[in-house]
Amino acid sequence: MSDIKFSKNEKDILIQKVKMYFLEELDQEIGGFDAEFLIDFFSEEIGAYFYNRGIYDAQALIANKVDEISESIYELEKPTEFTR
Repeated sequence: MSDIKFSKNEKDILIQKVKMYFLEELDQEIGGFDAEFLIDFFSEEIGAYFYNRGIYDAQALIANKVDEISESIYELEKPTEFTR
């Protein structure tokens, strides 16, 4: 897996969210550098867990859709003397 890269705008939004969380939930003010450092830490250390969960969820969704399509195709089958 390659590193996840965020645009400057995305990173700025994440930094603001972390700073707001610290202020509202922990009653602590942190600077932009500290917030960015924390984001980088979580991204490097636990980001893969969230990424993998997304992959697993996507695989399950696709498998479900393939099953639905297979069933829909089966319903289109015309009756014949042959059986499966």
